[in-house]
Amino acid sequence: MTAHATTFPTPFGPFSVAVSDTGKILATAFGTKTALQARLKKCHVLRDISTEAPDTESEIARSLRAARAQISAYLAGERASFDLSLAPEGSVFQKRVWSALEKIPRGETRSYGQLAKSLRTAARAIGRANATNPICLLVPCHRVIGTDGSLTGFAFGDEVKQRLLELENVRLA
Repeated sequence: MTAHATTFPTPFGPFSVAVSDTGKILATAFGTKTALQARLKKCHVLRDISTEAPDTESEIARSLRAARAQISAYLAGERASFDLSLAPEGSVFQKRVWSALEKIPRGETRSYGQLAKSLRTAARAIGRANATNPICLLVPCHRVIGTDGSLTGFAFGDEVKQRLLELENVRLA
């Protein structure tokens, strides 16, 4: 499978997005194309696509422009949710966990244990599925915390996770 990517500046540093040939989001990353490629296990990022090119009206370019606009607005505190087509690659179990992550409301968190109980599985299994989420931010794995309220297990570090939770007005103990 091929992917098309763009990287753009945000208040959190560079952010990268990869989409399929049909314009569905395959992966996202806080960082450059290198960080994004690490999240695309079964894909090869074919090329960078400029979302600024006015003469490019492909589905790929439109999808990347929409993703950039929505993510930039969200990280600037100007948007509360996303309306983008996602196509994460993973097992049935992983997709079940990622679906549960999408149901955690903005401004709230869940512990690995709470998610495990609701999905009738082990907290470690939730942790592993959470860690393999290829679409960070849009599938809000940053809203999962330790049972003791600690920030743990975010691929892009505790500082980014803390800033995201603060942006969403999450109050941690």
